[in-house]
Amino acid sequence: MRRLLPEPAADVDPYEAYGDPPRLRLGMVMSADGSVTDAEGWTDGLGGAADFRVFRTLRALAGAILVGAGTVRTGRLGPARLRGDLRARRGGPPAPIVVVSRSLDLDWTLPLFHEAETPTVVVTTRTARAGVPGHLRVVAEGDDDVDLPAAVEALREDLGYEHLLCEGGPSLATALIRASLVDELCLNIAPALLGSARHTRLLEGLDAEVPLDPAALYLDEGVLFLRYRLRR
Repeated sequence: MRRLLPEPAADVDPYEAYGDPPRLRLGMVMSADGSVTDAEGWTDGLGGAADFRVFRTLRALAGAILVGAGTVRTGRLGPARLRGDLRARRGGPPAPIVVVSRSLDLDWTLPLFHEAETPTVVVTTRTARAGVPGHLRVVAEGDDDVDLPAAVEALREDLGYEHLLCEGGPSLATALIRASLVDELCLNIAPALLGSARHTRLLEGLDAEVPLDPAALYLDEGVLFLRYRLRR
């Protein structure tokens, strides 16, 4: 990986480059024409090996990993795993996946809910919390809708997850930005134009302008890795 900004440098270690995690970091990959899903409708193939290295690094640096219910319903999200050097550098087991869901329309038989080395956490409403299987940890905030600021505070104060990473999808990412909870956007731009057939927007229904301050820019295998600080 090469750093282009703020000062050019070669052979940058991603773990060191991203090693100052803020309280809440949003990490997503998209094509050069703005789609967060590839031609098959998934994010997996967008950024290739370079994106996957940064993806694993951000997970290794996080206290917990937030994902939306729509991502879980695809059935492609498994438990977080850490291997080799990243596990040694983290000094412990992987961060838990934290599933944010108002309706709890989820398949509780998925490996995510039964085979995770670090047990999965569910964030939902107080009204719905009784629908979460008893072996899972629950954060229940809000009555009919999830109170995201209160839930994020509970993850930090009650469960000890100080540094949070959100991996999307677009609905959860938008809700966190709208609630002024995101400190940093890590946006990885894949060198591809996908057209409109399976275009999925990065954000969903954001109705405000949010100024961004560029913090760093990296390049690896054609993928541009941008770090933005969000102004409050």
